[in-house]
Amino acid sequence: MSKADEIFVSNMKDIMANGVWDTDRPVRPRWDDGTPAHTVKKFGIVNRYNLQEEFPVLTIRRTAFKSCIQELLWIWQAKSNNVHDLKPHIWDQWADETGSIGKAYGYQLGVKHKYAEGEFDQVDRVLYDLKNNPTSRRILTNIYNFEDLHEMHLYPCAYSMTFNVSGNVLNAILNQRSNDMLTANNWNVAQYAILLVMMAQVSDLIPGELVHVIADAHIYDRHIPIVKEIIEMPQYPAPKLWVDPSVKNFYDFTPDSFKLIDYRYNDKKYTIPVAE
Repeated sequence: MSKADEIFVSNMKDIMANGVWDTDRPVRPRWDDGTPAHTVKKFGIVNRYNLQEEFPVLTIRRTAFKSCIQELLWIWQAKSNNVHDLKPHIWDQWADETGSIGKAYGYQLGVKHKYAEGEFDQVDRVLYDLKNNPTSRRILTNIYNFEDLHEMHLYPCAYSMTFNVSGNVLNAILNQRSNDMLTANNWNVAQYAILLVMMAQVSDLIPGELVHVIADAHIYDRHIPIVKEIIEMPQYPAPKLWVDPSVKNFYDFTPDSFKLIDYRYNDKKYTIPVAE
């Protein structure tokens, strides 16, 4: 069975059984009808995904693989902060009349900084170090820029990636301050697993382990019935990930560079409300 399913089900059962509710406190998020969106949460969940064993995508619920990749490339490749550059409409509710989400996500990755070796933005610095300084313990990105938070329409949830080379294997840690576990957990896992694969391929490395650190892992109150149904769904073996082997430049990857082979999943569609 899929390891991603096992981890997800274990996380969800743990949160529902042992988590802490915030129903006795005022909360910022609201549902569309104005009702406070309360959560039950666990602090400090750490999950490990070995990409040499399988690609971490859920089978108990379909993960929109192509949309995940499109958003990933929008942030990390295009370094865009405008929804007009993104095919899926997942960011529309945070965009202004021009399509901008402010100085968030891709904007932060695209800002250039001065180093001894020259000027790089955060993505290009990672690519440079993976090829030229693979033993460095400073290969990371961070988009939680306090100076610009007031100009971000949404503070970054997945805010930091730390890359580490062991021999010829590339590992990474994804740090996430907050994770809506039903809506976004496996979406984020699949995305950053793909990012790790991309970085490894263009650096002549082997993708290894993705460690996902979540500070606040929560389930919204209106998501509980859906979660209880999904975690009881049949589980299937993980699909195989195919990546176009001809791509050697990070900026040459497209959504068509990736395919999931033999992806079996629960095909029931769920209407999942998103709190703002």
